[in-house]
Amino acid sequence: MRSLLSLFVVLIVSVAVSAHGGKNYEDSDILANLKPGDKAAIVMVHFGTTHDDTRALTIDALNKKAKESFPSVEVREAYTARIVIKRLGERGIVKEKPLTVLQQLKKEGYTHLLIQPSTIIDGVEKESLDKDIAAVKSDFKEIRVGDPLLYTPEDYENLISVLTDHTDPKTAYVLVGHGTYDSNTAQYAMLDYMLKAKGRSNFFVGTIEGYPSFDDMMTQLKASGLKHVEIVPLMFVAGEHAKNDIAEDWKNDIEKEGYTVNVRMEGLGQNPQIQDLYITHLKFIAKHRKYGIMEKKAIYEVTGEKME
Repeated sequence: MRSLLSLFVVLIVSVAVSAHGGKNYEDSDILANLKPGDKAAIVMVHFGTTHDDTRALTIDALNKKAKESFPSVEVREAYTARIVIKRLGERGIVKEKPLTVLQQLKKEGYTHLLIQPSTIIDGVEKESLDKDIAAVKSDFKEIRVGDPLLYTPEDYENLISVLTDHTDPKTAYVLVGHGTYDSNTAQYAMLDYMLKAKGRSNFFVGTIEGYPSFDDMMTQLKASGLKHVEIVPLMFVAGEHAKNDIAEDWKNDIEKEGYTVNVRMEGLGQNPQIQDLYITHLKFIAKHRKYGIMEKKAIYEVTGEKME
């Protein structure tokens, strides 16, 4: 019983000194805590793209920043899109799935992993990654996973700050995300809501699949009275969806409604400021460990205080 109470005391103290991640994290430098024989690696996980031009400007650029930020740590990459892996393989470009990369790192003797996805929201790609991690979790001493671009309210504020910098109030900016048909689509609606709450009434969010839909976006756009539109892909890379669904379908459909339309044909990952947001997430998990739900419940059981 005494040892159990001691554990609770340690956890409670850790909560009190946790950093800006709130009470969900404790200060814990994974690299500084490595023991003799331990090896740490970073895995940058991307959906992937078959377009060489945007890959160099986004995926490769972010991987490079990770290496520059952690020069003494091995950095690997993985792609989650199997069709992308297949098509690139047919061209002689080898990319591996997350599970394959994780298993290889285990064979090479790595014991601690930092994993940073380049996803925009916490959606199906992140869910797939979590399953791969769960399959090998017992093979490593510790695995930490960074948040996607949008996770906490602070993340939304940071992205909004970047996207709305040096913009024209007389131009309607239409942010187009991939979208999803499950509850995760609410994250796009949250971005739209926060844009409006911050007075950015000339920004509109829509998705190719899910909510807000094209029609939802158009209802708001028409009500704004603005006639010049700039479409901005709300995607890490400007690949198939950006070049086909957005640059063609969305552009043509908006023009049919009487608007002049320009498409900003670049992925969010091309923006150095947005690349830095991902690196900030990676640096944070290198210094902080997230509490598991049962740890939080145990603390609440003893103290009566919720960890929020």
